[in-house]
Amino acid sequence: MPEPELIVIVVREWIKKAENDLRTAAYTLTMGEEAPTDTICFHAQQCVEKYLKALLVSLFIPFPKTHDVSELLGLIPGDLRPELEVSVQKRLTEYAIAPRYPNAGLDISIREARKAVAVARRVRKEVRRLLPRASLRQPKK
Repeated sequence: MPEPELIVIVVREWIKKAENDLRTAAYTLTMGEEAPTDTICFHAQQCVEKYLKALLVSLFIPFPKTHDVSELLGLIPGDLRPELEVSVQKRLTEYAIAPRYPNAGLDISIREARKAVAVARRVRKEVRRLLPRASLRQPKK
């Protein structure tokens, strides 16, 4: 079993990456109707994915290399699992892959992009309540 200090460090790294994705999605959203919605949704999905992985690390639950939100949620014990409708889970997973490629057939409105960011913020809030407090603090330099 990994040392608790190591777990805190790894969780902290997942959080840092998740926060960068959320910051990027939220900032890009400020462009309004001109915003690249595929980019916003990609980063919103990445935020959700990385927060779920941070939670799994903190629970000592191994996970595969995947962008599938449903698969990651399925590994989290039910009483700790953030609530996401199956349709939202599927759409988030689509955001992880389709926006990377041209002609992927994923047409995303600005309204949908706003919802994706709202979902990412909600998952962030739910997961952060469950993470070790030490992992939420910045390390002393």
